[in-house]
Amino acid sequence: MEPIQSSLKKWMKDHKEFQKRMTQMQSEVLQAKEVQALREEHPSLTDEAINKQLIKLYEYQSQSKNCEKCPSRDECINMLPGYVPRVEVEGQEIKLAYDKCRRQRKHDQQEKQQSLIKSLHIPREILEATLERIDPHDPARGQAVRQTFNYIENLTDELPSKGLYFHGPFGVGKTFFLGAIANKLSDKGIPSMIIYMPEFVREIKASIKNDSINEKIEAFKEVPVLMLDDIGAESQSAWFRDEVLGSILQYRMMERLPVFFSSNYSMEDLEKVLMTSNRGDVDKVKAQRITERIRQLSQTVVVNGENRRS
Repeated sequence: MEPIQSSLKKWMKDHKEFQKRMTQMQSEVLQAKEVQALREEHPSLTDEAINKQLIKLYEYQSQSKNCEKCPSRDECINMLPGYVPRVEVEGQEIKLAYDKCRRQRKHDQQEKQQSLIKSLHIPREILEATLERIDPHDPARGQAVRQTFNYIENLTDELPSKGLYFHGPFGVGKTFFLGAIANKLSDKGIPSMIIYMPEFVREIKASIKNDSINEKIEAFKEVPVLMLDDIGAESQSAWFRDEVLGSILQYRMMERLPVFFSSNYSMEDLEKVLMTSNRGDVDKVKAQRITERIRQLSQTVVVNGENRRS
C-alpha cells in the first residue's frame, strides 16, 4: 500500500506543478503584445478559442521572429532552425506556418552563388574573395584595380565579350582578382570555373587512364566563364599545349566565351615559355597560335606591388 500512496503523492505534486506551469504560460501568452495585436486584428478569436489553442500561441510567441533572440544562424533558438513562425487565422482556427528567416535566406543565397563557382585546386580564400577586400588606393596596384573595377561596373547580366589577362610578379594578388571577379559574376547568376594550371595538366594526364579526358575537356570548353590561373607555370608537353589548351581556347574564341588568365609572364614572355615543350622541342608558330587566341579572348592588365605571400 505504501508504494501506491507514495506514487499518488508524487502525481498530485507533479499535477500541481503542471497546473502552475500551465497557468504561468497562459498568463505570458495572453499578455504578449503580439498575441494581443492578433486578437485585435481577428475579433473572431474568442477566449474559448484562444484557450483551446494556447499551445500554438505559446509556440508562436516564444520564438524569434526577426532573428532578435538568436546570436547567429547556427545558434537559432527556433523549433525549426533558420525559420520563423507566422500566424494564419481562419475563423476561430489558428494555424502556424514557417518561413525562412533573413539569415537563412542570406545563407542560401551565398550557397547558391558559391555553387556557381567551380574550382580545380583553388584555395578557399580565393573562392571567398571580394572586390571590397581590394584596396582601391593601393599605389602599386592602382592601375590594375581601376581597370578591374571599370570592367566590373560595365558587366551586365549577359556574358562579357572578353576576359582579362592579369600578369605581374609572384604574389601580388593576381589570383585574388580572379576570385573577386568570379564572385561578382555569381552575383549576376553567371557560372564560372577557376583552374590552377599546373594541377590542370596533372588532372588531364590522370584522366587519360580512366578515359574521362574528353568529358573534362568539353566541360572546360563550354563553361560560361573560364579562368586559368598561373598559366605558364605548368610543365607541359606539345600535345597538351596544342591538343588540349589550344583546342579549348579555339572553341571559346569561336563561341565568344570569355576566358580570364593570371600569369607571372607578359604575353611576349609567355609565348617564349610556350615555345619550348618539356622535351625541349621548340615550335614558335604553335606558341604564337596560343598567345594570339589569348589576345582575342582577353584584355591585358598589369599587376604590380609587393609580394603579399612573404
